Amino acid sequence: MTHLQYPIGKFIKPGQVSSQLLDKLIVTIETFPDRLKKEVAHLNDSQLDTPYRPEGWTIRQVIHHCCDSHMNGFIRHKLTLVEHKPTIKPYPEALFAELTDSVAMPIEPALQLLEGLHKKWAVLMKSMKMEDLKRIYIHPEHGREFELGESIALYAWHSDHHLAHITSLKKSKDWS
Repeated sequence: MTHLQYPIGKFIKPGQVSSQLLDKLIVTIETFPDRLKKEVAHLNDSQLDTPYRPEGWTIRQVIHHCCDSHMNGFIRHKLTLVEHKPTIKPYPEALFAELTDSVAMPIEPALQLLEGLHKKWAVLMKSMKMEDLKRIYIHPEHGREFELGESIALYAWHSDHHLAHITSLKKSKDWS
C-alpha cells in the first residue's frame, strides 16, 4: 500500500538548494501542466473517476487537488517574497477534495488554471535571487518554518508524486 500511496517515495528535504538544483526544480514545476495533460487527455469519465489506490482519491480529484494545492503554494511563495516570515493559512485538502468542483467537474478548467498558474510561478521562481531561497514562511499546521528553497523542492516533488499516482494507475489498468 505504501508504494501506491508514495510511488516516488516520501519527500526528502534537500540539504541545500544550489542554483543547479533550483533550475531542475523550476523545470519540474514549469513542465508539470503539460506532463499532466499528456497523461489524462484521453481518459474517459469512468477512468477519471477511478481511485489510484484503495480509499484514495480519483484521478479527477487528484487533478483538482493539484490545482488547489499549487494555487496555495504560489500565494505562499509570493507572500514570503514580500513579507517578513508570514504565517500562511493552511487549508483542509481532504475536505476540498470532497467538494463538488473536485468530484464532479470536468478536468479541463483545472488543467487550464494549472497551465497559467505554473507559467506565472516559473517566472516568479526564475526571478528569485539565491538569498531569496532562505526566506521563510511559518506553517501553523506543521508548527514550523519553511524556507522557500525547501518549499520549491516540496512542490516539485508534489507535482511528480501525483503524476506518478496517475501513471501508475494507468499502467496497472493497461490504459495506454
